[in-house]
Amino acid sequence: MSESNESRPARSRVVLRNISSRTWEHPADRGALVALRRLKGFDTVVKLLNSLFRERTYRLFFLGSMVRVDERQFPVLHRALNDAAGILDAEVVPELYVQAEPGFNSYCVGMDRPVIVINSGLVDLLDEDELRWVLAHELGHALSGHAVYRTILDRLRRMSGAFGAIPVGGLGVRMIEAGLMEWQRKSELSADRAGLLATQDPAVAYRALMKIASGGHLADLDQTSFFGQGSEYEATDLRDSVLKMLLIERRSHPMPVSRASELRGWVDSGAYTTILAGDYPTRDTDDEAKVSEAAQDAARSYSEAFRETQDTLGRLVHDTAGWMGSAKTWWDEQWRRGGEEDAS
Repeated sequence: MSESNESRPARSRVVLRNISSRTWEHPADRGALVALRRLKGFDTVVKLLNSLFRERTYRLFFLGSMVRVDERQFPVLHRALNDAAGILDAEVVPELYVQAEPGFNSYCVGMDRPVIVINSGLVDLLDEDELRWVLAHELGHALSGHAVYRTILDRLRRMSGAFGAIPVGGLGVRMIEAGLMEWQRKSELSADRAGLLATQDPAVAYRALMKIASGGHLADLDQTSFFGQGSEYEATDLRDSVLKMLLIERRSHPMPVSRASELRGWVDSGAYTTILAGDYPTRDTDDEAKVSEAAQDAARSYSEAFRETQDTLGRLVHDTAGWMGSAKTWWDEQWRRGGEEDAS
């Protein structure tokens, strides 16, 4: 583990009382989640079936092969997770385990009793503030219920797999899978935001992503250059746009440079500071969330992303959509005039 923050002055962070996970969920992620949360009873059944065997199997495996974090084992991690849970006002703190793996990874599993697992490689790589961001990222997944709804959608995907035997059906299944992977990548952006709300220091999140991408070497890293690299990645010609799409098609996470750029864009939008000022949806209003509004937010998000992108394919999609919208307006106007002439 990098240097602990015990010797540094404690930073004052805002406790986000009764905060709803909708606060940090990316519009495309939130649109799917609000709709799925309307499936009353289905999520309860999935949780029950999962907890009977699969979840218990996971927990037994973790208990037998990993180290469970507490006040005496990995106390820095214990403190970081509990601090993040306090800031996000989590009602239950998931169990946390350290796994002997060199890769820079962590994950959250379980529905009834979520469990977070972090690789020893990531523990060695990051300092306490950065670890708090990573653990709060995973906590964000748990609070959003991503494990529950990913399982539901996976079941739906498997049911649709029967259409793969039909010549045209295979394309349909591929489109469903592509849509699910896109949603999963957006859920990672949501979790990044949750991590930032818990650490309340954008530089920590950017630094963690830079170190994960490089393997450490903080003295050799520069934030300005890293974001410049992200801008270059986004500004590509049509050929590279297609290649990028193929590169990420089956990735569960966006590229690190994209995650950093997306997070900075969210901060620059003013949404982050608005939340810290106390303006955010609360858990007691979750049942009032409307699917139509969430869908509109998702569509608006994609429209804005296409409008602002430097990616050639993204600009082409935006320009084509704009042309089609203009053509439809013209056609509607001609149709209206024709109707008025016939009436006269």
